[in-house]
Amino acid sequence: MKHLPNAITLLNILFGSIAAVFAVLHRMEWAALFFALGVTCDFADGLVARKLGVQSELGIQLDSLADMITSGLVPGLVMCQLLGMSQSGGWNSGNFFAEALSRDGWASAWFPFLGLLITLASGLRLARFNIDENQVSSFTGLPTPANALLVLSLPLILMYNGSDFTNALILNPWVLVALTLLSAYLLNAPIALFALKFDNYSFKDNGLKYIFLVVSLVLLLTLQFLAVPLIILFYVGTSLFGKKTDPPAAGL
Repeated sequence: MKHLPNAITLLNILFGSIAAVFAVLHRMEWAALFFALGVTCDFADGLVARKLGVQSELGIQLDSLADMITSGLVPGLVMCQLLGMSQSGGWNSGNFFAEALSRDGWASAWFPFLGLLITLASGLRLARFNIDENQVSSFTGLPTPANALLVLSLPLILMYNGSDFTNALILNPWVLVALTLLSAYLLNAPIALFALKFDNYSFKDNGLKYIFLVVSLVLLLTLQFLAVPLIILFYVGTSLFGKKTDPPAAGL
C-alpha cells in the first residue's frame, strides 16, 4: 500500500501526457477530459498519502513533475492551438509551420509558440514551490491547476456554449496574447490566494470559502463552461479583497 500514492501520481503523468497528445491533435474535448482525470489524480495522491501516512520526498518530487505535464505543458499547448486558430483556423496540420512560413512569413509561423510562455511560467512556479518551506495555508500566485483550467475552458466555450461575441473575443489574437501574459504573471505574482482547505467547518472561520463555493456552483449550473473564467476571476478577487488570517505560502 505504501506505493499507492506514487502509482496515482504516475497516472497523473499518464493522463497529462495523453491530454498533451490530444491538444496537439486539436481534439480539445479529449484533452480537457484527460486533463480532468490528471487533476483528479493530483488531488487524490496527496490525500491517499496522508491517510496511509506514507508521505515521502520521492512522492513530493514526482508530484511536481506530474504537475509540470498536466498543468504546465497541456495549457501551453492548448494556447498554442488557440493562437494558431486565431490566424489560420488551426494548428493541427502536420506541416503547419512550413505552411505558415511560406504563406505568412516567419513572424506568423512562430506566433503560436507564444502560448508556451504559460508552460515556462508554470515551471518557474513549481520550482519555487519545491524550495519553499512555508506551510501551505494559502497560495502565493494562481495555482497551476486553476490556471490550466482557465486556459482549457476557452476551446470548450467555443465548442459548446459560445456566442458570436465570445467566439470573436476568444479567437482575437491580441486578446489571447494578453491572456497568455496575464496567465504567466498570475502564476508567479506575489499575491496571496486562499486555499480550499478546512481546519474546521464553521462559517465564522470559512465564510469566504463557502461563499466562493456556492457562487461557483451557481455560475457553473447557469453558464456551464463560460463560468470557468468568471470563477477564476472571482477567486482572485475574493482572495485579494477578503480577510486573510494566515501568512501566504507558495503552492502548486
